[in-house]
Amino acid sequence: MRYIESLREGEGINEIYLVKSKKSDLTKTGKPYEKVVLSDKTGNVDAMIWEPNSAGIEDFDVLDYVMVNAVVNSYQGANQLSIKRVRKCSEGEYDPKDYVPVSERDIDEMWTQLSEHINSVKNPFLKKLLDSFFSDEDFAKKFKKSSAAKAVHHGFMGGLLEHTLSVTNLCEYYSKAYPMLNRDLLITVAILHDIGKTRELSDFPQNDYTDEGQLMGHIVMGAHMAMEKMDKIGDFPQKLYAEVTHCILAHHGEYEFGSPKKPALMEAVALHFADNTDAKMETMKEIFSSTSDEGWLGFNRLIDSNIRKTSH
Repeated sequence: MRYIESLREGEGINEIYLVKSKKSDLTKTGKPYEKVVLSDKTGNVDAMIWEPNSAGIEDFDVLDYVMVNAVVNSYQGANQLSIKRVRKCSEGEYDPKDYVPVSERDIDEMWTQLSEHINSVKNPFLKKLLDSFFSDEDFAKKFKKSSAAKAVHHGFMGGLLEHTLSVTNLCEYYSKAYPMLNRDLLITVAILHDIGKTRELSDFPQNDYTDEGQLMGHIVMGAHMAMEKMDKIGDFPQKLYAEVTHCILAHHGEYEFGSPKKPALMEAVALHFADNTDAKMETMKEIFSSTSDEGWLGFNRLIDSNIRKTSH
């Protein structure tokens, strides 16, 4: 497969890509054309269909996989495809993993590690709460495939699992370094803190905000999901119920970062810092891996600073 990042001006290609967007328009002389954005796991490329009603241009829609016969041109310093022929592909002609970004880590291995954390929780109510989610095959399947964000950090298939495992590992360390922490509570909320993202974001290849996600956000949604499960567990301690809910609601730490509550428990503080640490480290990792420039890279909103890679 010819990935988009490897295309070069002047090449002719016959390749399958995912349709990210499609728009019909008119030239200044009133001639119809279509502008399409094609994508694979390495990026996006603009593509033009200058003769949309000609033979060889078959019907297709956004999120279809299409075989395109095209020439790679350059427009305003970026590659642009001029499509000569296009057809919609059938399932089996393509591997979806070539078209969406996927975690570099092994999904099954990460799942095994997360399961070990779940099985280490001794409190029977918290263990039942975790099992009510992660022993559900449908939820487990969705959790494994979900991203942790539309962009910013862990915006790839398996990103939610990778981020959750990293946060849980940090919280495991905190529980040993600071024995005053309620270890079972901290591990439980570390595993549950972003479950709302399974509903906030749509499945790949869209990976976009759902209506529910736009209206409520993953923090409120995740707290509600946990409360629903705790309500179904008989005699769930009310104090523990409130502590679990609080930690999920407070995990972004500050009101301006979307937290309905600021951390009031030691476990909520630890969870917030673990979440924030992993988000920032992954953000910098993704930025640095996408460039060979060792100079200053400019201001980053999440890091809130101008950033530069260190020399090795």
